[in-house]
Amino acid sequence: MNDLAAHESWARLLAYAHPLWMLAALGLAALALRSGLGLRSARRRRQRRSPAALRRHVALAKPAIAAVAIGFVGGPLSMALLRGREPFGTAHAWLGTAALALFLAAAWLGRRLERGRGRPLDAHAALATLAVLAAGAAALTGLVLLP
Repeated sequence: MNDLAAHESWARLLAYAHPLWMLAALGLAALALRSGLGLRSARRRRQRRSPAALRRHVALAKPAIAAVAIGFVGGPLSMALLRGREPFGTAHAWLGTAALALFLAAAWLGRRLERGRGRPLDAHAALATLAVLAAGAAALTGLVLLP
């Protein structure tokens, strides 16, 4: 397979689209996690959680999940089309897949919370934290893949 990013300047620039997108998505996810952990901390201290803080968390988390999912699709496409490599042949790909699964599970529980179906608050927080940590590990393992 041919590594276009090694030979073509346009492909090299395009190969940075996935990492830059995911860096922004991970930043947004980290902000959502921070606001969510603030809500959790207030709940554990038995303090009133402001509706504005909850709205802010949801307003950050929903686009973060969408950005992570869109960016995830870009990784295998970039590897196959621009780098000429096996899309799921690296530790980065598998850590990214695990991170996406954790983000989606946290989102699913968050949606249940939003709709008033159960109180899986601790599980939601744990999954979201693990998702951001797994995404961070994926980012670190992705550094060696940069063109």
